[in-house]
Amino acid sequence: MRRLAAARRTSFPRRRALALHCAGLLLASIAAPAFAADAEPQSAAAAREANATATSLDAVTVTAERREENLQQVPVSVGVVQGAQMREYTTGGDDTLLALSGKVPSFYAETTTGRIFPRFYIRGLGNIDFYLGASQPVSIIQDDVVLEHVVLKSNPVYDVDQVEVLRGPQGSLFGRNTTAGIVKFDSIKPSQDYSGRLSASYGTYGSINLDGGFGGPINDVASFRISALYQHRDDYVDNDFNGTSADGTVTPKKDAMGGFDDRNVRAQLLLQPSEQFSLLFSGHARDYDGTSTLFLRNALAKGSNDVDVARDRVRYDEADNNPQAYKTYGGSIKAAYDFGGVELTSITAYETTSGYSRGDTDGGAAADYPVNGVPNGYGQSMGQIRDLDQWTQELRLASTGERDVQWQVGAFWFDGRDTTDFYQRAWFLQGAARNPNNWVRLRNTNTSWAGFGQVSWKATDALTLTAGVRETEDKKRTRLLKTADTAAGAVTYRGRYDVEMSDTKPSWDLSAMYEINPQLNVYARVASGFRGPTIQGRSAVFNSDFTTADSETILSWEAGIKSSLFDNRLRLNVTGFTYTVDDIQLNGNDSNGNGVLFNADKAKAYGLEADLDWRPIPNLAISAGASWLHSEIQDDRVYAQVCALNGVVVCTVNDPTIKVGTNTFAQIDGNPLPNAPKYNLNVAARYDIPVNDGGAFFVSTDWNKQGYTSFVLYDSVEFNADGNFEGGLKLGYTGGYGAWEVALFARNITDEKNLKGVIENYMAAVYNDPRTVGVSFNLNWP
Repeated sequence: MRRLAAARRTSFPRRRALALHCAGLLLASIAAPAFAADAEPQSAAAAREANATATSLDAVTVTAERREENLQQVPVSVGVVQGAQMREYTTGGDDTLLALSGKVPSFYAETTTGRIFPRFYIRGLGNIDFYLGASQPVSIIQDDVVLEHVVLKSNPVYDVDQVEVLRGPQGSLFGRNTTAGIVKFDSIKPSQDYSGRLSASYGTYGSINLDGGFGGPINDVASFRISALYQHRDDYVDNDFNGTSADGTVTPKKDAMGGFDDRNVRAQLLLQPSEQFSLLFSGHARDYDGTSTLFLRNALAKGSNDVDVARDRVRYDEADNNPQAYKTYGGSIKAAYDFGGVELTSITAYETTSGYSRGDTDGGAAADYPVNGVPNGYGQSMGQIRDLDQWTQELRLASTGERDVQWQVGAFWFDGRDTTDFYQRAWFLQGAARNPNNWVRLRNTNTSWAGFGQVSWKATDALTLTAGVRETEDKKRTRLLKTADTAAGAVTYRGRYDVEMSDTKPSWDLSAMYEINPQLNVYARVASGFRGPTIQGRSAVFNSDFTTADSETILSWEAGIKSSLFDNRLRLNVTGFTYTVDDIQLNGNDSNGNGVLFNADKAKAYGLEADLDWRPIPNLAISAGASWLHSEIQDDRVYAQVCALNGVVVCTVNDPTIKVGTNTFAQIDGNPLPNAPKYNLNVAARYDIPVNDGGAFFVSTDWNKQGYTSFVLYDSVEFNADGNFEGGLKLGYTGGYGAWEVALFARNITDEKNLKGVIENYMAAVYNDPRTVGVSFNLNWP
């Protein structure tokens, strides 16, 4: 029997890259002298040493294996973005997590639900489901705490020290739901030295970005750090609709939406009463309100994926101009005790959030799209988290010091519970059409236990072998506490009210790292992992039964080189990989147009990724990355419902199709994974022009280009992109040996209109943010 399912959304357009800025900068820089002539004669050897010091790269330390190690000696493919570089990308007030997309090879992020619900993809693996209870195969870890719920994953990153993107399964040390990898953010920690930093900017649309932190010793035992982020943008999108609104939305309205206020604060207290013992307390809070995603109906025309409609105007007849607001709080306690050769670490954490997101999901006024003279296409919805509580506890015992054998063992416990409501259009209507019962309430519970261990053995001076294993039990339960009844209160729901799923799976990895010479290492790694079972309960609001998906498992192989060349002026890391995901979880629609979860037989992929850092001459820094991917869904029994409105297919489908009743389904066997770019290129460069001992003018720029990407499960002419690109530029002056800088900046400098998402049946599009220009100021002390 065929399994019927279908695609959801998400998309991106076509533009040609203008990365010639970087090429010109590079050529001009190479032509410049390597270093100024000394006032007194200097030997050639001394000159070479001085030049090497001026252009050598700093070592990068990562914690990909839960201990501090040099990036070049870790048998894992890791992309690293330093905090200062991350702040460059968010100067214009960009979302701190979405801004990372395209800046690290094989990493991609997007959202069709606003700033509170980013979705992440590594090596093509992700989840396009917009359901508030959706799981993702990319885990987000902030300051050693896993953030599981999709809203918690949106917690902004600020006063950050370093970002690590660990590509490939990380199940042994980081647990379930890491089949694609993890994104790990580490904030600047308290220390016994007074220090502080502030990044401030002001730009187009009244955009404000303030990101800072300061701290130092309280006494010989205690130290602290206070960090904060404030981001603001004025409403700049006009609602031009001038007609009747069934839910009381005030129209027309100038500057009705598009803005936001995102307020965040974090406090850390570090106690170190002895050299052996440390205790780190951390607490944070977020207060966000803004605009949910704006869809633009009929921005896509049948037979084309070009989009060229205004970003600053919509025509919405409902949904009160798409409001969105969330409050999030959390804290953790990290305790570590060194017994002498063995260290015990405990991490206890709690996270909670509540809020809502409401949107006009048809992307336009129904009166603008009549069928037989009758307005056509009404749609709005709201998801609301009443309460969410997440508790995590990790205990880890690990060897310390330099030894031929390094080991660690531990246990992990997770408990997440939330009460979530979903409201549909009739609940918002006024007058006789209102149905106060057109909503559902769900209670979701997820508990998980795990035990893990890892050992690394330095078999020879050149060869290190590593093995890790983890056993995880994952349980989920969803209860329907309220059904979507008729206005008179009659219950029409006939599905299940209580669904439970559980699974116990092992995760493991084996790797070998071989040092050919101090400048070149090669490694190979094989790893497995799993994403736990998933329950989709939101469909009950349409009086449809829950849908579920069993666990997906992955087996991944990779091999690569890690090199430091030309007197440590060039760092080049390259990895090739292949993987197979069995029982891959996908999302689509059933024959009634309701959202469903389902398992396809498998997906396979292979590809390459490379990271480069280069200091060719003094005062010039270049970083670049590239990734290439081929992915393929393999299951000739699975079909996906295609774009249709009123029984008419509105897009161009290239796959074989079948009819089930009035609905059309496309065979997706052989198609690429959704939101899996075929390639991605990124480059950033900075050139300083010294004017005195402590000051310099500088120019910096960054660009990324994305290859062919399909945004739905089926192959269509409209819902894909090839050649999206975006760039930034900064011109300024830095003084005090880097203690401060002032600059002019531009984000999305060419004002590209990149497609970022779709609603298929309405041919509706979502754009990227428009160009933002402004001024910025950075200060570091001491």
